[in-house]
Amino acid sequence: MRDPMHSWRVRRLGLATVVAVAAVTGIAAVALPAEAATTAAVTVNAEQDLATFPATGIGMNVAVYAGAMNGPDIPGLLKNAGVGLVRYPGGGYGDGYHWETHTVEGGYVAPNTDFDTFMGTVRSAGAQPIIIANYGSGTPEEAAGWVRYANVTKGYGAKYWEIGNEVYGNGLYGATWETDKHDSKTATTYATNLLSYATAMKAVDPTIKIGAVLTTPGSWPDGIVGTGDTMDWNNTVMSIAGKSIDFVVVHHYPYATSQAELLSRPQTEIPGMASTLKSLINQYAGGRDVGIAVTEASSLYYKNTSPSGLFAPDEYLTWLENGAFTLDWWNLHNGTDCSKITTVEGATDYDDGGMLSSGASCEPPLNTPFAPYYGTQMITKLAAAGDTLVSAASSSALVTAHAARRPNGDVSVMLINKDPANDATVNLSYAGFTPSSAIPTTYTYLKNGTSIGTATAGSAGLQTIPAYSIVVVQLHAGSGGSTSSSPSTSPTASPSPSSGTATCAVKYTKNEWQGGLVADVAITNTGSTVVNGWTLAFTFPGDTKVSNAWNATVQQTGAAVTATSVTYNTTIAVGGTVSFGFQGTWATNDANPTSFTLNGRSC
Repeated sequence: MRDPMHSWRVRRLGLATVVAVAAVTGIAAVALPAEAATTAAVTVNAEQDLATFPATGIGMNVAVYAGAMNGPDIPGLLKNAGVGLVRYPGGGYGDGYHWETHTVEGGYVAPNTDFDTFMGTVRSAGAQPIIIANYGSGTPEEAAGWVRYANVTKGYGAKYWEIGNEVYGNGLYGATWETDKHDSKTATTYATNLLSYATAMKAVDPTIKIGAVLTTPGSWPDGIVGTGDTMDWNNTVMSIAGKSIDFVVVHHYPYATSQAELLSRPQTEIPGMASTLKSLINQYAGGRDVGIAVTEASSLYYKNTSPSGLFAPDEYLTWLENGAFTLDWWNLHNGTDCSKITTVEGATDYDDGGMLSSGASCEPPLNTPFAPYYGTQMITKLAAAGDTLVSAASSSALVTAHAARRPNGDVSVMLINKDPANDATVNLSYAGFTPSSAIPTTYTYLKNGTSIGTATAGSAGLQTIPAYSIVVVQLHAGSGGSTSSSPSTSPTASPSPSSGTATCAVKYTKNEWQGGLVADVAITNTGSTVVNGWTLAFTFPGDTKVSNAWNATVQQTGAAVTATSVTYNTTIAVGGTVSFGFQGTWATNDANPTSFTLNGRSC
């Protein structure tokens, strides 16, 4: 993690290289030489399933030293980026954090960052928490007490708990950045104690999931046998605890010496890392379903500018395609040293490891999104929870493709142009899917952009991707349909057969708990004309009451609700979708609405 307790990490390299890399504070922006326009052939195989897109897929770290983590704008920013899992209390701080006193041994804790306030933010965003139980200076009893408070006393339903953070950085292998007050620092000691944590915590709530810290395959200190152990860290931990854990935890901070090298890392590193982790699970977990959680990842270079904007969605999606159930970006807010400002591809890079500005004197205003935020937000245009990630292959190393199949058989394709100087002409072909002949809806994040644009552009078979940009192409099935589809997991209102300026489909998805809920409402224009200004009306069958909303102006009279567009989402393109969300309360019945009208016409 890039925080006050851990200032560097390196891949496993020769000693001289390690020393050199450890001394580096940044690397120069290196652009690819200008070349002829890039051409790529992308093949999407809608029949080759890679993974189901999980609700927890897009994750985010927050840290209790960042006072802005629970600000009023944060739930909406998390929601708009598709964040479904939020990690607390912040990397290495996890091994010094005592939840009852809200203190960190040797660390600063900002006001308004306590656990209950954090949970309020997470719930408002419609997300779940993933919590670091204090291994370094805590006890199994302290961790069990946290589970009891979270899930029994408060009813938060906190499911994911990892035991410690980067515990292998406790000095066992010579480098010490992680707090660990145990007399023995071996992997054997960690694994043995992990079992005690799991037993104590699951005695309180047997439904929780326990995660074990592993070293990242191929990265230091993977493969090194520490003093007092007979095998390396991963084999030791898994041989002792593999049958008692629910997921393994790794971090991924790829080393790079240029923009091009950074942008190649998801494809060159992640498949091999994931394969190694799956082999360890298969060897030691006794046939149990043990997941993979990448609870920290980001770029250590060009942090706020276009290279990281392209890297972020590629990093997320490649890990998810290879079996991870979450990737949690480091960090939401991180801070910066204003002396390290550089210029990358014509934009200012503040060397801030956060997706949002921390509001330092040299930075844009607090919570201003940086490029990785927009890159991550582009994933929401590609896929939602329950969609299926499918195979997409590119003929060019300068164009990366990802694809997803919707429950209704529609397909979306993300195209990332890694050439900083030239547009890319992309020819697309499909297996197991026949696209409509209509001009598709596209979403574009341009180099150095500060928003995501939408248009109807190109065709299902040909798209032009601007230099250093990301385009998502949303495709409806044509007359040939899709030979691979899966049942819908959410209630969807059918389009009205009646004539009019717009027909629509509404997808209502909620995350509920006793007495409360957060809902997301997605409106798709299935008609033949653009919707300019919209009001959606529906009625709650039960006693749900809306308490606050985002991305729409919501009013409620009795059980009747109207949601009206705001200035930045008044238009719904043909085939396009807009979403809004709200938080609500209920007493006896929070049943979903069964019918919707858009501008007075039934969906």
